[in-house]
Amino acid sequence: MPSLGRPLGNVTGVALNPADLVGKRLELLRELVPTLRQVAVLRDQVNPTNPAQLEGTEVAARTLGMRLEPVPVRGPNDFDAAFKAVRGADGLLLLDSSLFTTHRARLVGLAAASRLPAIYGYREMVEAGGLISYGANIPDTYRRAATYVAKILKGAKPADLPVEQPTTL
Repeated sequence: MPSLGRPLGNVTGVALNPADLVGKRLELLRELVPTLRQVAVLRDQVNPTNPAQLEGTEVAARTLGMRLEPVPVRGPNDFDAAFKAVRGADGLLLLDSSLFTTHRARLVGLAAASRLPAIYGYREMVEAGGLISYGANIPDTYRRAATYVAKILKGAKPADLPVEQPTTL
């Protein structure tokens, strides 16, 4: 894809851009915890977007003078060990993953039990008891995607429709 504005071919849609938002998440976590120096980053090894998200997090961490401790998981059976591995961190950032959203109550509970201030990518995590989230508004994203489907069904070419970025965070 040459660019999001001109995707070409049969590619278009609505992006969530988690890689672009993780830096802001670190900034927000720092505002909540001014002494924040070491951040554990829970990442889903199976999620194909997590490497780009982690890269964005590493860039932001260097800018903010923080150390990251990436903690990979492959499934819910890894959660308990992951939280044991993050002892000593000042905060926790979960990269975006349907695995984490699916098991949000358990992860929020583990973060609370570990006394780790944590930031998440989706409001559903906060609704489950998490501290704070910052990310694309998923219901708004679904509505915007539906308008693209309608345009394509009415004859628009996907290549003529730019990939939209989140507008509601």
